Amino acid sequence: MKITFMGAGSTVFARNVIGDCMCSEALRDSTFALYDIDGDRLKESYTIIEAIRKAKGGYGKVECYLGVENRKDALRGASFVIDAIQVGLYDPCTIIDFEVPKKYGLRQTIGDTLGIGGIMRALRTIPVLEDFARDMEEVCPDALFLNYTNPMAMLSGYMQRYTGVNTVGLCHSVQTCSSDLFEQLGMQDKLEGRKELIAGINHMAWLLEIKDKNGNDLYPEIKSKIDEKLNDPDFGNKVRLEYIKNFGYYCTESSEHNAEYNMFYIKSKYPELIEKYNIPLDEYPRRCVNQIAKWKQEYAEMLEKGVKEHSRSNEYASHIMESIVTGTPYQIGGNVLNSNHLITNLPAEACVEVPCLVNGRGVQPCYVGALPVQCAAMNMTNINVQLLTIEAAHTKKLEHIYQAAMLDPHTGSELDIDTIKKMVDDLIATHGDYLPKYH
Repeated sequence: MKITFMGAGSTVFARNVIGDCMCSEALRDSTFALYDIDGDRLKESYTIIEAIRKAKGGYGKVECYLGVENRKDALRGASFVIDAIQVGLYDPCTIIDFEVPKKYGLRQTIGDTLGIGGIMRALRTIPVLEDFARDMEEVCPDALFLNYTNPMAMLSGYMQRYTGVNTVGLCHSVQTCSSDLFEQLGMQDKLEGRKELIAGINHMAWLLEIKDKNGNDLYPEIKSKIDEKLNDPDFGNKVRLEYIKNFGYYCTESSEHNAEYNMFYIKSKYPELIEKYNIPLDEYPRRCVNQIAKWKQEYAEMLEKGVKEHSRSNEYASHIMESIVTGTPYQIGGNVLNSNHLITNLPAEACVEVPCLVNGRGVQPCYVGALPVQCAAMNMTNINVQLLTIEAAHTKKLEHIYQAAMLDPHTGSELDIDTIKKMVDDLIATHGDYLPKYH
C-alpha cells in the first residue's frame, strides 16, 4: 500500500501523521511517498521520518519526490493522499495577505479561513489542487484525498464539486472542542463518557448537544459559568463564550479565529473591543515567525541527539486509513459536500462539517437535520463567501472576488465597496504569479 503526503515540507505535521501511520500494524508496512517543491524542507522531513521508521522497527519504506516534474510519480498507485500544502508560504504570501489590507484599515487575526486573507489563500491554492486532481484521476483514481489545508471549506468544497477525486476535509478542532471548554470552565469531572453532537461548517461547527455519561444536558451548567469568565480580563476564549450567550451554542474553532468570521468584534469605530475580548490582531504572522524559529532549533537538536519517540496522536488521518483498510469502525467530524442535505437548512453545494462513520466502505457522512436557525444564519454569512470564492476560482471572473470580499462579514462591515475593490486589485497585483489571471 502507498500513502502519499503532498506538502511534506510541512515537517512537523508530516512527522505527526506519517509517524502515526508507523504506529499502526495495518499501515506500517506501507510505502510513504513524500512530495514537496522545496528540496531543503523535503530533506528535513525525510531525515526525521526515516529515523522514526527505523525506531519503530524498520517496517515499510520512505520515498522522496521533489518538484512538479515528479509529482505524478509521487501519486502513482497511492491508496491515500494527504494534503498539507501552503502555497506562497509565510513569506511572501501570508505577509501580503496581512500587510496590504492593513493599508486600507482592515485588520485580521489569522486570515487563513475566511476574510480577505482566506479568500486570497483559496484563490492561490485551488489551481495547485486542480493539478493534483488531474494527476490523481490519471494515476490513482480510487485514492482517498485527505485535505488538511486551509481554507478548509473552500478547498474541500472545490475538490468535491469540480473534480472526480474522493475528498474529505479534516480539521483538528472537532476532537478538542468540548474537552477544551470543560477544562477552561473547571468541568473536567464531566469529561469521561460525555456524549456530544457537533455539526455546521469548518471552524464554525456547533456543539449542538453535550451530555454527561448519564445523559444529563450539560449546557445549563456551562451557561452558569460564562459571566465569570467574560468578566476575567485575562481569559482568552471570550468570543466563543459570547457565542453561547448570544446564539445559544459553543463552536469548534478558537476565539482568535472566530473574532474575524463576523462583524461584531474587530471594529475600527470600537477599538476598545480588542482589549475587552483579548483579540490578538496579527496573530498568525507572529505564530509563523515563532514556529519557523522553533522548528530550526528542534531540527538542530534532533540532528544532535536523535529523533524523539513518537506516540500516536489523535489526528484523524491514520485512524481513517486504518479503519478503511481493516474495516474497523471509526467516527470522525468530516468536511463533506452537503449534496444529500445532511444539514437541511444549509445549501446543497456548501461544504459542511458533520459526524461521519468510517469503515471498509470509506467515509460515510451522517444526516444531522436542521441547525438552530440562528446557527444556520451565522454559518450562511461564511458560506456566502466560500461559494463566491469557489465561483471565482472556477470561472476566473474578477467580479466574484469582489463579491466574495463585499459579502465577507468583517470586510463588508469595515470598508465601503469602492475601497474593497481597490484592496482586491492591490492584493491581486501584489501576489503576482501566485494567482491566475482573472477577467
